[in-house]
Amino acid sequence: MSTGIDRLRDFVADATRRADREGAAGMPGPELLAAFRDLVSHDDWLPADCAVPHAAHYQQYLLHCDPLERFCIVSFVWGPGQRTPVHDHTVWGYVGMLRGEEISQRYARADDGVGYAPVGQPAHLKPGMVEALSPSEGDIHEVRNAHADRVSISVHMYGANIGAVRRSVFDPVSGRAKPFVSGYSAAQLPNIWDRSAHLRSQIDMGK
Repeated sequence: MSTGIDRLRDFVADATRRADREGAAGMPGPELLAAFRDLVSHDDWLPADCAVPHAAHYQQYLLHCDPLERFCIVSFVWGPGQRTPVHDHTVWGYVGMLRGEEISQRYARADDGVGYAPVGQPAHLKPGMVEALSPSEGDIHEVRNAHADRVSISVHMYGANIGAVRRSVFDPVSGRAKPFVSGYSAAQLPNIWDRSAHLRSQIDMGK
């Protein structure tokens, strides 16, 4: 059974095999969603460097990007009370809650194509819960930390290199879309491939 950083490495390998086998177009099948849900149901694998908040704004740390940019995995670290603007994604996505809680409100474009309006009630995500997003079913939302006094962390998976995708944020007054590219909060990725400590321990145990 996977533990620690092995969970992320094994999930990346599984997602890569699925992308090779099934292709990357459209929403993935339920098997990947189940595997992602299992990943975020354990809180023993996120590298500490990818869980550091910023006092002024939320952080998004790239954990892994498929070399063909078919998918990526990102940790979102929310300081107390922090929130996103209303934004879209243009690709499918999973949002999984790892620590703390967050609230997500979905929106839809108005009939005139300019403004936007809330759709349904806000989703309140708690650890282990996953929300799926799809452009075909509506992928505009606003997300905020449900806590005003502590950090929350969610893990997101997208059907692209999301930090390099041209997307839109929406003006809260006019409702008009403005293009943006999110990028990432760190220039380095965590090393999920170093298995030397485990292998050395096996040698020490005579295995």
